[in-house]
Amino acid sequence: MAKSKIGIVLNGIFKENPVLVLLLGLCPTLGTSSSAINGMSMGLATTAVLVFSNILISVFKKVIPDKVRIPAFIMIIASLVTIVQMLMEAYTPDIYKVLGLYIPLIVVNCIVLGRAESFASKNSVIDSMFDGIGSGLGFTLALTVLGMIREVLGNGTIFNIVITPANWQPALIFILPPGGFLTIACVIAFQNYLKQKKEV
Repeated sequence: MAKSKIGIVLNGIFKENPVLVLLLGLCPTLGTSSSAINGMSMGLATTAVLVFSNILISVFKKVIPDKVRIPAFIMIIASLVTIVQMLMEAYTPDIYKVLGLYIPLIVVNCIVLGRAESFASKNSVIDSMFDGIGSGLGFTLALTVLGMIREVLGNGTIFNIVITPANWQPALIFILPPGGFLTIACVIAFQNYLKQKKEV
């Protein structure tokens, strides 16, 4: 039983990583991964919504009529996003200001609604919770890694700590939107190369 729970979590992190495998949630990924701290913060906020929305949807799945299933899911997700937004505004105002519009957009993030529809509405509460943890951690990991790469190349820092020599010339394109596309393309290409190498 324990292995199955771990398997659900690992599936969301690696095999079905929302960003690097399924290519979901690319708007917040590209918009908030300009630095490691921003990417990690967005990932953790989304993880909180994923976990609690999966739990609530799994609890109420038998009560919600099929005809209003999607609107009901969106209402649950929107309520949770509002709570997360208010908590971030109260306790992490600096990060909240940077992430701005992307926090409310978690409501329509296809990762959250996709896991609600494909997993939480069909499985037990515990399994749904672990699925939310796995998908959330996979999303957080992807955003943090992309943010670290972009921050190093575009600013010479990681988590705002300078790690490059004094004469380092940062490539500012990496902290701009085109740099997000370039970075995620390179990471996915490298990941696919490793997969093909492993299969051979």
